[in-house]
Amino acid sequence: MSDNVFTGRSLTVIEDFSIEERRYFFKKVYELKNAILSDDRKTMDEFRINDPDFGIYEVFLEDSTRTKESFRNAAKFHHAKVSELICSSSSINKGESYADTFNMLSGYDNAIFIVRSKVEGLCRYLDEQSRAYQQRNNLKLKRAFINAGDGKHEHPTQELLDEFTFLEDNNMDFSSLHVALVGDLYHGRTVHSKADGLKVFDNVKVDLIAPAELAMPDSYVEKMKENGFEVRIFPSIEEYLKADDIADKWYFTRPQLERMGERILQKQDELRKSITFRREFMPLLKEGTKFYHPLPRHKEHPTIPTFLDNTPLNAWERQAINGMYCRMVLLSLIAGKIGSDYTGKVKTDEESALRQEEYIVSVDLSDRPAGGKVKNYSEGVHPIDNGIVIDHICKGDSPSEIREHMRLISSVLGVDEGRGGEWISRGADGSFKGIIFRPGEYNLSRKDLKRLAAVAPHCTLNIIKDGKVIEKFRTHMPPRIYNFDDLCCANEACISHPSQGEGVSSMFIRTQDGHYACAYCGRFHTYKEIWKRGGRN
Repeated sequence: MSDNVFTGRSLTVIEDFSIEERRYFFKKVYELKNAILSDDRKTMDEFRINDPDFGIYEVFLEDSTRTKESFRNAAKFHHAKVSELICSSSSINKGESYADTFNMLSGYDNAIFIVRSKVEGLCRYLDEQSRAYQQRNNLKLKRAFINAGDGKHEHPTQELLDEFTFLEDNNMDFSSLHVALVGDLYHGRTVHSKADGLKVFDNVKVDLIAPAELAMPDSYVEKMKENGFEVRIFPSIEEYLKADDIADKWYFTRPQLERMGERILQKQDELRKSITFRREFMPLLKEGTKFYHPLPRHKEHPTIPTFLDNTPLNAWERQAINGMYCRMVLLSLIAGKIGSDYTGKVKTDEESALRQEEYIVSVDLSDRPAGGKVKNYSEGVHPIDNGIVIDHICKGDSPSEIREHMRLISSVLGVDEGRGGEWISRGADGSFKGIIFRPGEYNLSRKDLKRLAAVAPHCTLNIIKDGKVIEKFRTHMPPRIYNFDDLCCANEACISHPSQGEGVSSMFIRTQDGHYACAYCGRFHTYKEIWKRGGRN
């Protein structure tokens, strides 16, 4: 069992399992579902944990019926010990930290925690804390965490059951998928999970159908494109049905207009109409089309009206039933009961390659005449005898944007109080750039250089002594930004945001398009947006 790569694994986001691991998972779900439907007890027993001392703990900090009961019944299939934290009377509501609460519960021989919360990135944080807790207390196994939905972030087990249902209707073929996502794409964590989840298919075409007020956030659209999906955007079902090549799979979500304020509620009828399927649309559908929905539907305003329940379009009921099969298999994998025969690619720490990337480059000055004299900076910036000059700041931005960011750079580097100044220069190509100069003695550490690269990538740092440039560095965008106490995710629902009171250090991972994604909640930021205004604490 120790060789089983799934044992003790957490599923905090869908990407925690590699594409090959997920394909193996779906194969096992297919086996178990068929065994249950045919009452094949021998095969069912191969999946069962069958240990009354194996602890599975449900912690639903946000109300849920479907996901909670699906997991509870999946756990009962395994003849395991199932416990529940009654959150209304727990210490969590008395100000106790999440880490302390879950570390305490993990000490009671609970092996798997199923957690649902409005706090985004909570499971990722708990997984990190559990690993440290295990090492400090010499526990044999690290506790595993399954994200049962965290705010607007992700719902990975829902994504697994969605993908499995798509596969069933694809005859278990991974080669291609064409799906329309319809409804509240802004708030829906089930559709957000698809930005990475649908990578399990070789070729993916996604049609996004929502009015502007409910549109998919740009960060998820960008991620879909980065993942090679073909993405089309439509404001309504009516407009979509005028397009060529309509999807044969439609995934609907419930509009959560109550979250969006009075202005949206005033036009709710118009918004609902744009994403609700109507009877007159029936003849325009592709033959063999299936509809899906994570359920429940809104009882007064269902985006899939009930007149469709008894039609061949109905795949949402089978989709809901598949949830239990998928969760049975997931628990079996994490417990190490199955998975020892897996030989494919294992999800690895993709950040390890990033850690080797150099983003602070020292410029060789040995071939420069006279030791590299300081050039005359234009527009009144005079050469200095000793100090630092930071050049090429925010090149191409507007002067007002550059000035604002130079103030942040000075604060982040802790050079606010020094002499010197900031200037805007215009190059021969007409683009603007910023220059910060500070005369005096500055001994910049490696950590200072990392801070500079994080807050001012693509700049040049000149270190000057006796009127000569003695060191010169060019900065590039760091692959990761972390270990600075003045970083801050802009998402107040993120576990790392100061308003959560957990003291979680922010961390950001560079994306392919040059943004920085929060390591916990996935929110995209520019390098200018990840700092607490006011600089160092």
